[in-house]
Amino acid sequence: MLTSFNQFEIDEALVAALKQEGIVEPTAIQEQSIPHILGNRDVVGQSETGTGKTLAYLLPIFQKIDTLKRETQAMILTPTHELAIQIQRQIEVLARNSGFEITSTAIIGNVNITRQIEKLKEKQHIIVGSSGRILELIQKRKITSQTIKTMVLDEADRLLDENNSSTVKAVIKTTLSRTQLLLFSATLPPVTLQRASELLKNPEVIRVTDKVTIAPTITHWYFLAEQRDKIEVLRKLIRLITPTRALIFINKSEEIEKMVERLKFHGLVAEGIYGGANKTDRRKAMDDFRSGRISLLVASDLAARGLDIKGITHIFNLDLPEDPQLYLHRVGRTARAGESGIAISIVSNNEISYIKRLESAFDIVVSPKEMLQGKIGDLRRKDALMTWRKN
Repeated sequence: MLTSFNQFEIDEALVAALKQEGIVEPTAIQEQSIPHILGNRDVVGQSETGTGKTLAYLLPIFQKIDTLKRETQAMILTPTHELAIQIQRQIEVLARNSGFEITSTAIIGNVNITRQIEKLKEKQHIIVGSSGRILELIQKRKITSQTIKTMVLDEADRLLDENNSSTVKAVIKTTLSRTQLLLFSATLPPVTLQRASELLKNPEVIRVTDKVTIAPTITHWYFLAEQRDKIEVLRKLIRLITPTRALIFINKSEEIEKMVERLKFHGLVAEGIYGGANKTDRRKAMDDFRSGRISLLVASDLAARGLDIKGITHIFNLDLPEDPQLYLHRVGRTARAGESGIAISIVSNNEISYIKRLESAFDIVVSPKEMLQGKIGDLRRKDALMTWRKN
């Protein structure tokens, strides 16, 4: 097991840059991926959310970029605008802390294409963004894809699904046949691997399959409520807890806007991220949440995938996730960097069996709670379903 990034063939300045972020030991996916990427192999990497997949490909990309050449040498495709912006920020931090004169830009849809074209005139070393807008700019001859040495599909299962695969493949086909292809994802279903096999050249397939545990610093609670009363319970909990920064998860993206309006109606400062919002509104919501100007952000699993925001103190599950693994991803947004967090699910009677599944799957205890007389305590009675009304 490697104990330091110094053991890789990467510049000492990159190692020092990681130390500035408190990162001194490689994760399993980094340890297994970086040598192959540096060796110019195609790589398929699977590991859970929060295991350092972004740095697993960014570090060798930084190492390999020739900063003397003003040309695009790496491209990173993402399924969401938020993930693209997040990766762009990580590139900027790594470049700043290492002193590497590597330039980059995020190219995403639903924004002013003229400004993007102006930015591209500077011949950015790395382009990160959505496949649709990138393909459009390649076709307009504003992006020269023949100079790309490394192509990354971040969250490859999404990028190669039936909605996105044709556009992604069209982008890849504009690059040279020797272009290195890197696929990273938390899940790799057979259909993803099948579609990827048409693109990859003798890839190194890396699966970090160690059982992922939920951080012990996360406390898990659930509150009982009838389905029609869940939002009222949520409202009262927020008033009672006053979370510093909380993510509220619902299952249907199309319901996010309606949920935000209902929370605002009750005087709560909340915003949402969803596909139907324009780019300016989505970015403002993220910036306001990240800076603390708003404390509540409503999202679906799809919209929040890949988000990494510091200081999230609470996770609220207004809907239980359809897949237990998504619970792991949701609660993993809190209790980062050694801090504690609370995950709260609001469930109906017929969803209690699902809570038991979560306890069994992740070896956790999800404690039943109730609100009574302005306080949160252990659920005392089986008929406590409606006790919140008395609060």
